[in-house]
Amino acid sequence: MSQTAIRRVAVIGAGTIGASWAAVFLARGLRVAASDPAPGAETFVRGFVAAAWPSLARLSPLPAEPPWAALSFHPEPEAALAGAEFVQESGPEREELKRALLARLDAALDPAVVIASSSSGLLMSRIQRDCRHPERCVIGHPFNPPHLVPLVEVVGGDKTAPWAIDQALAFYTAVDKAPIHIRREVRGHVANRLQAALWREALHLVAEDVASVADIDTAISAGPGLRWALMGPHLTFHLAGGVGGIDHFLDQFAAPMSAWWKDLGDPSLTPGLRDKLIAGIAEEAGGRDIVQLEARRDRFLVDLLAMKAARDD
Repeated sequence: MSQTAIRRVAVIGAGTIGASWAAVFLARGLRVAASDPAPGAETFVRGFVAAAWPSLARLSPLPAEPPWAALSFHPEPEAALAGAEFVQESGPEREELKRALLARLDAALDPAVVIASSSSGLLMSRIQRDCRHPERCVIGHPFNPPHLVPLVEVVGGDKTAPWAIDQALAFYTAVDKAPIHIRREVRGHVANRLQAALWREALHLVAEDVASVADIDTAISAGPGLRWALMGPHLTFHLAGGVGGIDHFLDQFAAPMSAWWKDLGDPSLTPGLRDKLIAGIAEEAGGRDIVQLEARRDRFLVDLLAMKAARDD
């Protein structure tokens, strides 16, 4: 199936991630068949799409209301798969469940249809094992919230065919995502491993009372995080080398920075550290609940994405 011909997508698992994917696909003019066995799932996905629509409309021209006629809901996945040309699976992050679910989807689909799992850290080689056509199975891991954050990590398993990787990359590009191809399987893929490495040191600094939870967060959001919205660490350090670029940076800073690596922490998430972290986050949140914090985050994300799009060169 050519990515340019894909007009109907099945979203299997319609929780927060699946519903966000549904909003992405609807905003790009695709027909979406969603499926989730949870009570109230249809109400949830429709409510999520409605809430996400104004943000999506700020990023690209869209009708005032979501195209509800293009969204159908089915408690059983087989019904959602009828006529599907791409499948985005976003079930619970449990290996045994995903392994069984992918086998069920695989049994009901034409072998040419790609099945992409939103798994944030599982290995495709393990969850594709029971499929009759494992060659069409890939990881298509978005970053939360998928309807706003462009990144999608595409990873194949040991039985995934190159054509499935190519089709997934092309499809995500066609719906205005920013897919990257991860060439070798590792737990957590790439972006989550980078996040985990940073958070490990952040927890170490909290545990050692080097700085407060709020100040550590500010150290990122008011510092390197601003640059990371434009370019990653490698290109950032290339610029840090001045006119000499990365060669000069490595000459000047590689030795001291590698010395810091030996001093980085390896914290344990003890009850005491958990309590300190929870208390620090409560203080930083300043009484704002999750809904308020998410809304603030999404407003900033939309503004940032709109600015990046306007200045993209």
